[in-house]
Amino acid sequence: MDIATLTNVKSGKIRDLIRNGQITSPTAGMATGYAQANLVILPRRWACDFILWARFNSAACPLLEVIAGKPFTKQMAAGANICTDIPKYRLYRYGKYVEEVSDVQKYWTNDSVAFLIGCSFSFEEALIKAGIEVRHITEHCNVPMFKTNLMTHPVGRFRGPMVVSMRPMTPAKAQLAKKITAAMPNVHGAPIQIGNPQAIGINDLMHPDYGDAVTIKAGEIPVFWPCGVTPQAAIGNAQLPLVITHAPGHMFITDIKNSDLNAYLNIHRPALPKLAFS
Repeated sequence: MDIATLTNVKSGKIRDLIRNGQITSPTAGMATGYAQANLVILPRRWACDFILWARFNSAACPLLEVIAGKPFTKQMAAGANICTDIPKYRLYRYGKYVEEVSDVQKYWTNDSVAFLIGCSFSFEEALIKAGIEVRHITEHCNVPMFKTNLMTHPVGRFRGPMVVSMRPMTPAKAQLAKKITAAMPNVHGAPIQIGNPQAIGINDLMHPDYGDAVTIKAGEIPVFWPCGVTPQAAIGNAQLPLVITHAPGHMFITDIKNSDLNAYLNIHRPALPKLAFS
């Protein structure tokens, strides 16, 4: 489906279309106004360590909701199924990416714990309203994402490099974007680096580790934000029997408005189910 036709569609309708197999593409630009989220599903045994790892690395991994028992969201959307309501999922076995699928219901068990993590797609609405072009939306592709030389704080088996997403813009627009996103800590906050990719170990902007390359015009500089794909870089080191994530750029669209997300989470911090700690 053409993303342009999905810009003003409400979040619940988008999830219906995803569940029915009518949307299989990256979700940037869909359901304007609604926050989007990254996903990690892993066995209960390692849930506590993952929660601690996410909290130590909250710029890249701001927790929005923790789900256990049945795969239905309670805080970010009323009764959405995180096993069917994302366009594409990735399966990792013992740290190795093995398959991309559109439905993971058969992998969910009473032992599963899921985590929804803040996504930079959620601040793009504010950038666009401020007159800042978001290039991957303009070019109808996935956001470019890169592994960096910045290492996350390790907890248990979870360790690895921070992943960043990149958006090119002029230096003046970069400073405006920094101001806007600094006020949105639950969707990664301010950029981690502006204008010097080599400082964080990125040498080739045309070959991202995840997503698609985008045009960088004359006079523009790359701007990098912490990215919710960071857990996928840590999964290889964790080497758990099975971990499920969203495919990069294919997000869970919540029922919480971007404009309300920070205030909502300040009042309703993610509930941590007993199952995650048992």
